[in-house]
Amino acid sequence: MPPSDDSRAGDLATGPDETGRAIAIAAEALYLANLLLLPGLAFLALLWLWFRTKDGASPLARCHLMQTVRVSVWGGVLLVLANLAILVLGGWGQAWTWVAVILYFTTIHSTLVLLGMFGLAKAMAGRKWVYPVIGPLCDD
Repeated sequence: MPPSDDSRAGDLATGPDETGRAIAIAAEALYLANLLLLPGLAFLALLWLWFRTKDGASPLARCHLMQTVRVSVWGGVLLVLANLAILVLGGWGQAWTWVAVILYFTTIHSTLVLLGMFGLAKAMAGRKWVYPVIGPLCDD
């Protein structure tokens, strides 16, 4: 007897939205790569993915693309602001600078990574994800 449609729900290659799910996963993976492995280069790849697929993408893919691009820009702005604050408050030669850098990485950067992991898990599950506070609302 052939499997019922309900038994196929866990299959990864069923349905037309699989491309949207793959784009969402790629967007979240590139976001994390930008934070952890290849800063800048992964962001450029994320922008390329955004401009290449945003118009014809499914709502799931558009949501994840919009979230990751916007939060990546916010992460870059926060990094620039942290560096400017360090420079204004005395420069990189001061002893307290490493305290500020460690505080930045254990609070801001780690929070962005943790939220990116949540986003990747949601993308893998085929669900939308909105980053708290700085993430834009998704169209339904």
